[in-house]
Amino acid sequence: VQVVESGGGLVQPGGSLKLSCEASGFTFSRYSMYWYRQAPGKEREFVAAITSSGGSTNYADSVKGRFTISRDNAKRTVDLQMNRLKPEDTAVYYCMGWVADRQYWGKGTQVTVSS
Repeated sequence: VQVVESGGGLVQPGGSLKLSCEASGFTFSRYSMYWYRQAPGKEREFVAAITSSGGSTNYADSVKGRFTISRDNAKRTVDLQMNRLKPEDTAVYYCMGWVADRQYWGKGTQVTVSS
């Protein structure tokens, strides 16, 4: 199983960024996918989740209304569209697949929100 994130970078407050995650090694369309983040000096925290079909999503209160998670089962990808970014969104963002009672994490992608 492999999970690889991309799309991080530096963006100004109020800007937008789209993260992508590509998964392989398991039947992608059967499992929910997740985005987490970890800011410097803080614990890793939940950001967003999407069910296997994409029919249901869930968000942390801190990103609700600003971030949107989506997936393309044909391409085996899950995206995180981040709008109206704030400095407190600065973190390493991780994609995770929960497959057969095991969690598979990517190495993360850095998002920095700063002027």
